[in-house]
Amino acid sequence: MLVTTNALAGFTNRALRVATVGLLVVTLAACNLFSPPKIKEETIVPPQSLYQAALNDMDAQRYQTAIKTLEKLDRQHPYSDYTEKSKLMQVYANYRIGKFEEATLAADRYLALYPSSKEVPYVLWLKGTAAFAQIKDITRDQQLSQDAIDTYGLLISNYPKSEYAKDAQDKIKIAVDQLAGKEMSVGRYYLGNGQYLAGINRFRVVVEKYQTSTHIEEALYRLTEGYLSLGLIGEAQTAAEVLGHNYPASEWYKRAYDLLGKQGLQPQMVAGNWIADTQKKS
Repeated sequence: MLVTTNALAGFTNRALRVATVGLLVVTLAACNLFSPPKIKEETIVPPQSLYQAALNDMDAQRYQTAIKTLEKLDRQHPYSDYTEKSKLMQVYANYRIGKFEEATLAADRYLALYPSSKEVPYVLWLKGTAAFAQIKDITRDQQLSQDAIDTYGLLISNYPKSEYAKDAQDKIKIAVDQLAGKEMSVGRYYLGNGQYLAGINRFRVVVEKYQTSTHIEEALYRLTEGYLSLGLIGEAQTAAEVLGHNYPASEWYKRAYDLLGKQGLQPQMVAGNWIADTQKKS
């Protein structure tokens, strides 16, 4: 069967049209594949509606949901009348669910934006308490103890009559005890390894900086022990004398007294060392 020239030409044209359509489909598919996905636009909700929804979630203790709603409020209405309240609630909500780092960041944002707000004492208390809640045992780094002390210190110095000041003072005492405990832990380690001077330096920090801590009695005893080991009799006697003068019924004083007695010595104030000088200043 013979194929005419016209028939062959028609077939060729149809093949070209099919190929062109196919190429167009492939091109469109490739564009869809590599083009960025369309971003779904967020529905704008009135600020009062978002704020009320967050309040309802807070009342029901759905703090994580409340945080998301408050973040949406900030995002959609950054200059609304609810913005300050929103940022305050985010500090509290993050604190309540134990997201302490987020609570601290939220507190810093609030304090930077609203330094004159009447809520500043409360925000400082929340920030300090977020650090306080993360304090670890004395064998670990105590930076969080220092952070709590610094923040509570700001609260007390700037707002001494605040309803949060008393609690801040109580927590500072505990945080200070942690710092002193850390120094004691390291000092005992040095003393036990014969690194007497390094140990003494740690105990000295406790005596000079943390005199109100529960570790002060042991620190004075360890100074007596360390100085005796170095043959610094005057310093050892002075440390024991200060211990006995301030804590005469202390078990640590009894041990210091006995330790000196084994070398025919007694506690006494010997001038010319830093311990005696410290007592003159106090």
